[in-house]
Amino acid sequence: MESSEVTGGPVPALAMDDVSIDELWRESDAATCGLNRSEFIQMLLRVGTAQNFGLALGTTASPRQQESFFRGLKIADLVLARACAAGNERAWERFMALYRLPLVRAATAITGSETLGAELAGQLYAELYGLTARDGTRRCPLESYRGRGSLVGWLRTILAQRHVDHHRHTHREQPLEEQDAAALEPEPQPVAAELAALVKAIEEALRACDAEERFLLAAYYLDGQTLLQMSRVLHVHEATVSRKLRHTTDEIRKRVLKNLQAFGLSRRAAEEALGTDPRDLDVNLKILLQKSQSSTFQEKAAS
Repeated sequence: MESSEVTGGPVPALAMDDVSIDELWRESDAATCGLNRSEFIQMLLRVGTAQNFGLALGTTASPRQQESFFRGLKIADLVLARACAAGNERAWERFMALYRLPLVRAATAITGSETLGAELAGQLYAELYGLTARDGTRRCPLESYRGRGSLVGWLRTILAQRHVDHHRHTHREQPLEEQDAAALEPEPQPVAAELAALVKAIEEALRACDAEERFLLAAYYLDGQTLLQMSRVLHVHEATVSRKLRHTTDEIRKRVLKNLQAFGLSRRAAEEALGTDPRDLDVNLKILLQKSQSSTFQEKAAS
């Protein structure tokens, strides 16, 4: 498959210095994904310019702002996703080695069936690999992953969405008498109950946040501010903001696990509901905050 993402036309150079680029290169594991340094730089530039490095449109990012933007991303996950979207075979080999079994397990948990789980995961692989074409152009959903939350958390969200879409589609096609019969004997929904418990646990954890924690969460997850923008408000260095944000999410994770266990889940079940990768909390927080728009939370954050 031709790698259109990394072999496009000439692009201008990044403003970051070589030392910063080399650090990101090592952190991203780009070589393992089959990219050379030049391809990696082109990929960074395309990602950065597409989002204007997290700044308002019309604003030119300084070298420091560019670096801050990339430091705020899951750079290794992002590079792997974009290399796969570009059709890089080595990247796909790495992707399958890292995510094949976790996705099958997640799909099985979502569907409640090993057979249906394997089918759901297989359908997602085909979709991600870009078998879907529009106007003769190969499409890959991995191109829409922006690196804010973990890739595995993003993939689990896509799995859940595809399962819901499939359920709605088949439910609409079901004869009325079959729908009535199914309504008399509803199937148990452990996944739905687990998700409801997770949402409640996160909401209670958010209520316990102090003023600074509320600002950090609202600014980062709701307003999409960069670390630099947040550092100017708090009058501290970007690295301090990054450290505070990570500390806040780590503390919330602990509170959420405690809340889930208080709801009757075992420690293992609580960890599975939240995600085995601590970074999955980023995805859950962002989805919960954006879905509810958290009016009460935002009011407190502004106080």
